[in-house]
Amino acid sequence: MQKEIIQELGVQPTIDVKEEVTKRVGFLKEYLKKSGTTGFVLGISGGQDSSLAGKFAQMAVEELREEGIDASFIAVRLPYGEQKDEDDAQAALKFIKPDQTVTINVKPAVDASVSSYLEATGNNLTDFTKGNNKARERMIAQYNIAGDEKKLVIGTDHAAEAVTGFYTKHGDGACDITPLFGLNKRQGRSILEDIGMPDHLVEKVPTADLEDDRPSLPDEEALGVSYNHIDDYLEGREVPEEAARTIENHFSKTKHKRNMAATIFDNWWK
Repeated sequence: MQKEIIQELGVQPTIDVKEEVTKRVGFLKEYLKKSGTTGFVLGISGGQDSSLAGKFAQMAVEELREEGIDASFIAVRLPYGEQKDEDDAQAALKFIKPDQTVTINVKPAVDASVSSYLEATGNNLTDFTKGNNKARERMIAQYNIAGDEKKLVIGTDHAAEAVTGFYTKHGDGACDITPLFGLNKRQGRSILEDIGMPDHLVEKVPTADLEDDRPSLPDEEALGVSYNHIDDYLEGREVPEEAARTIENHFSKTKHKRNMAATIFDNWWK
C-alpha cells in the first residue's frame, strides 16, 4: 500500500530544492497564461504551507511582468475575529511581499451561519463542524475576490496533507491550482529555508486553528502521527507499524476528498 500511495501522490524520496522552485513557479506561470486570467489569490495564515505557496505565486507574477504579461498576486488575510498568531501572519506577508493584501473577517458570516442552523434545527452546531464552516467561508471570500478580479485561487495541499485528508472538503481543499502537490512537509520546509523564510516561521508548529475549543491544536496531535513519520512513509522509508497503520487508515477513510463527487459509474469507491 505504501508504494501505491507514493505513486498516487507523486512524492520523490529526495528533491533538488532550486529545481523544485523553478519547476513550480514555471507551472504557475504556464497555467496562468493558458487560463486567460490575471493572477492569483491565496489566503495567508502565517504557516509554512500558505507562506510557500504565496511566495511561489509572487515569484511567478513578477517573472510574468518581466516577460510583458500583466499579472498580480493578492494575498488575503482571513481571520475569525482576532487571530492569536497575527504576528506570524504579518511576518509571512513581509516575507512574501505580495502585490496587494486584502483582509476579510469571516466571523460575521460564520456566526450568521451558526445562528441560522440553530434557528432551523434547534441544535447548536458542533465546534468541529463550525471549524469546517470557517474554512469554507474563507474559501468563499477568496473566490469572491478571484471572480471579480479574474484570478485563480491557489490551494496549499501537499502530499503530507493529502495522504491524511487533513483539510476541509470544499474549504481549503477547494482551489484552482496546487503548486505544492507532490511535496511532503519536510521538503516544503527545506525550500522555505533555501529561499530565506524567517526561522521562527519555518519551525512553527503546524495547526489548522479552526476549533474554538482547541484553537492551537497541533496537526500531529489531531492526526495521531508525526509529520516526520508521514514524511518518512512518503519517501519510501520504514516507519513504526502503528504509524504506518494510522497513515493508511487516514488515507483510506479520506479517499472521497481526493476525488470528484462520486457517481454510479465510478469504480474507486467499490
